[in-house]
Amino acid sequence: MPSVQDSVFEGSVVYLCEHNTRGALGIVINHPTDITVASLLDKIDLTVSGDPDLNPLHKMPVMSGGPVQEDRGFVLHEPAGNYSSSLKVTTDVAFTTSRDILEAVAGGTGPDRLLVSVGYAGWGAGQLEKELLANNWLTVQANTEILFDLPLEQRFEAAIRLLGIDPWMLAAEAGHA
Repeated sequence: MPSVQDSVFEGSVVYLCEHNTRGALGIVINHPTDITVASLLDKIDLTVSGDPDLNPLHKMPVMSGGPVQEDRGFVLHEPAGNYSSSLKVTTDVAFTTSRDILEAVAGGTGPDRLLVSVGYAGWGAGQLEKELLANNWLTVQANTEILFDLPLEQRFEAAIRLLGIDPWMLAAEAGHA
């Protein structure tokens, strides 16, 4: 919700990757860090192929995916592919945590569309449901255009507009009858 005043989740769009009886896991897709994918790959001794002026990895920011395991990298990508440690989110989108995807990205053979993050957002069993009941979150159908193509600063408003409403017209309190 636009009214959330939490330093981690204020103005966040979270792509939910898994939700079951044990809890939920997602990636914040609109809060960039100050490092690029190319510089992150360089830090783990992977060299990005191609001309630095032409390769988009040199400009693509790494997202601050959430407050859990902020020292680990996570990749949302399309197509799903066959990487060592992947969670298939949809038929086309996967969440991968293994080094082999980073090697493929650095070598120019990785997925066509990707978002790299450090950290993820996690909720324990029933926690996300309680936050939804408290009117802390809005839910919308996942949209790969918002996830991969839209400029970061447009993702929050675009996600809310999927509901057919203006984000700044939302009230902080839910109505009760």
